[in-house]
Amino acid sequence: MNLLNDPALARRTLVTMWTIRRFEEAVDDLFARGLMHGTMHLSIGQEAVPVGACLALAEGDYITSTHRGHGHCIAKGARLDEMMAELLAKETGYCRGRGGSMHIADVATGNLGANGIVAGGVPIAAGAGLAVKMRGGSEVVVSFFGDGAVNEGAWHEGVNLAAIWDLPVVFVCENNHYGMSMPVGRAFRVKELSERAAAYGIPGTTVDGNDPQAVHDAVAAAVTRARAGEGPTLVEATTYRWKGHSKSDKNLYRTREEIEQWRERDPIARFERRVGATLGDQEIQACRDEARDLVRGAVRAAGTAPDATADSLTEAVYAR
Repeated sequence: MNLLNDPALARRTLVTMWTIRRFEEAVDDLFARGLMHGTMHLSIGQEAVPVGACLALAEGDYITSTHRGHGHCIAKGARLDEMMAELLAKETGYCRGRGGSMHIADVATGNLGANGIVAGGVPIAAGAGLAVKMRGGSEVVVSFFGDGAVNEGAWHEGVNLAAIWDLPVVFVCENNHYGMSMPVGRAFRVKELSERAAAYGIPGTTVDGNDPQAVHDAVAAAVTRARAGEGPTLVEATTYRWKGHSKSDKNLYRTREEIEQWRERDPIARFERRVGATLGDQEIQACRDEARDLVRGAVRAAGTAPDATADSLTEAVYAR
C-alpha cells in the first residue's frame, strides 16, 4: 500500500494525522482553561505511528492502547464526539464519562481499550490473540506501548506467551526516547529496542516512527505474517513527543534545543512535502481544514452533552 502516490490514501493519511494533532491541541487548551479535569498524556509529534500502523489493519482487527492513546483511538476509527465527551466526563462519552483520557475503549472498532498501567495492554493483546486462535479466526491484534513498557514484567510475559503460542499479535513500540523522564539510553544496554525480539525467537525491526509509510510497511509485513499463523513480530518506531509526559511535566530533563530538533522532523510537515505532487497545495489545505472542522464539531457536541451523574455510577459496573 503506497501512501505517497495514491491520492485517496495520501489524503486519508494526512487528514487522520491532522485530526490527531488538532484533537490533542484542543485537549491541551481545554485543560489549560480548567474545563477538563484529571490528567492527560499528549502524543503530539507521534502521529505517524498510529496512522501508519492502523492503515495496515483490516475491519475486525484489534488494538490495545496506552495512557498516551488518543492517536490510536482516532486512527482506529473512533468517533471524535464520543472521545471528547469521555474526556469532559459526559454521559455520551465512550465509557459514559467514567474512564477519562487514559481508559477510552471502543469495542465496535476493535479498540480494546487504553490503559493507565504501563505495559498493561501487552498481556491483554496476548489474551485477545489467544481468543482469535482458539476461535480459528483470521483477526490480528496490534499492541501499542512506549519504550518504558519494554522493561516491565508484564511486557516480557505477554510477548513470551505470544511467541511460544504463535499468537497473531504485532507489538508496536512507540519509542519516544523517554519513559517519563528516563532517557532510553540509560534504561537499556541494547542499541535498538527491537533487538529484544531475539530473546523470544521472533522477528524484530526498527523504523522511522515519523514516517507513516515506513511504519505502515513494517506493520503490514508483520500483520501478514501473523495472519498466516506465523506468530508475533516486534516493530520499534522511533519518534518523539513534543510535550511533557503529562500536563504536570515541567520538561526539566531535556533541552529546548533537543525538542526543537525533533520539531523540525514534524511527521505531518514531512508527509505534506512528500505528497505535494500527489495532492497539490489546495488539497493539502483542504485536509487541514477538514481536520480542524471535525475537532471543532466534537468540542461543540461534547460541550453541550449531559454531565456524567454520580447517582448512576453503579450502573456502569456491569456491561449492558
